[in-house]
Amino acid sequence: MRKYSAFAIAREAFRGHKGWEQQWRSPEPKAEYDVVIIGAGGHGLATAYYLAAEHGITNVAVVEKGWLGGGNTGRNTTIIRSNYLYDESAGIYDHAVKLWENLSQELNYNVMFSPRGVMMLAHNIHDVQVFQRHIHANRLNGVDNEWLTPEQAKEYCPPLNISKDARYPVLGAALQRRGGTARHDAVAWGYARAASARGVDIIQNCEVTGVRRAAAGHVEGVETTRGFMRAKKIGVVAAGHSSVIMQMADVRMPLESYPLQALVSEPIKPVVPCVVMSNTVHAYISQSDKGELVIGAGTDQYTSYSQTGGLHILQHTLDAICEMFPIFTRMKMLRSWGGVVDVTPDRSPILSKTPVQGLYVNCGWGTGGFKATPGSGHVFAHTIARDEPHKINAGFTLERFRTGRLIDEAAAAAVAH
Repeated sequence: MRKYSAFAIAREAFRGHKGWEQQWRSPEPKAEYDVVIIGAGGHGLATAYYLAAEHGITNVAVVEKGWLGGGNTGRNTTIIRSNYLYDESAGIYDHAVKLWENLSQELNYNVMFSPRGVMMLAHNIHDVQVFQRHIHANRLNGVDNEWLTPEQAKEYCPPLNISKDARYPVLGAALQRRGGTARHDAVAWGYARAASARGVDIIQNCEVTGVRRAAAGHVEGVETTRGFMRAKKIGVVAAGHSSVIMQMADVRMPLESYPLQALVSEPIKPVVPCVVMSNTVHAYISQSDKGELVIGAGTDQYTSYSQTGGLHILQHTLDAICEMFPIFTRMKMLRSWGGVVDVTPDRSPILSKTPVQGLYVNCGWGTGGFKATPGSGHVFAHTIARDEPHKINAGFTLERFRTGRLIDEAAAAAVAH
């Protein structure tokens, strides 16, 4: 893999940019792998990269039924933060934030990480109490979070409406300054390029149709539309379709899948300097580097595997945005899209071994998967390579649904999910 640098760009400029190689290989599937990862989104590609880079396991295939990064990785609103309440949640999300901070350098690929701050608005006494509890819990876990008055919130984000006449007036806000955004497709491309350079096979347009198990119960490999691939270990990282894949191995998952929608506006000059979220009005907003206002909603109320959602959800979301930012009322929306998110009963992820030997699962991220990408891939690779959880994901096993030791982060998304 040739290193990207200012010198390389200058050299290629004199050569008409004809010397750039493909960013990752597109090999034919091999008959056998040590590990097959199902799902070429950010989490799956990160898992493959860390398997190769940190554990020396390079005979790995990442299989994807569509194109690389074409699922939730390319359909989210790119928010990064770690201000979660429970110790386990703060641990894994802050592990991810620390990896985000140097990810471009590690991958030699600009993922455009921008720690511009994430501000979560409080509109009533309950919000104030909940966010201040989060702030104290975060500080105990070494996670930055601070309380802002309405005036301080407006100073940090000048377009914000803090009028007391608003339907939901702003009573304050919790701010994590280390939070921010990154470029979602660049994250997938960067991990794919780095993993491929270490020998990982990335196989697109290859749908998994079955998980084959031996008579003794352990996994033997995966059936795909491009043939059978024998594997000693299988990692399922398929987001909203995780329960479908796991059912192929006769493992029932505590998951429900919902459509989640987002939209962007026409591009404008820089006006929103941070990420602003509101649970009470179910909306959040940031601004992309292209100038678009990136707007997200809560999940739709019905379960579905559709990547389209109800128009009324977008309407309610825009109503909320216009309440928080009246200056945007005359703006035009450019496009909308949807993804399929996998939600657990306690709204926390699952990174776990399963009752089937050689089968591992990484799922249940709900509306918060993108922010965890590097941390999730890092600890899941450890779980697969060592056949035991990393200390950071030790609490996120399937066992918690049997023992009742849940990690209830139902309010952590700052939108409904």
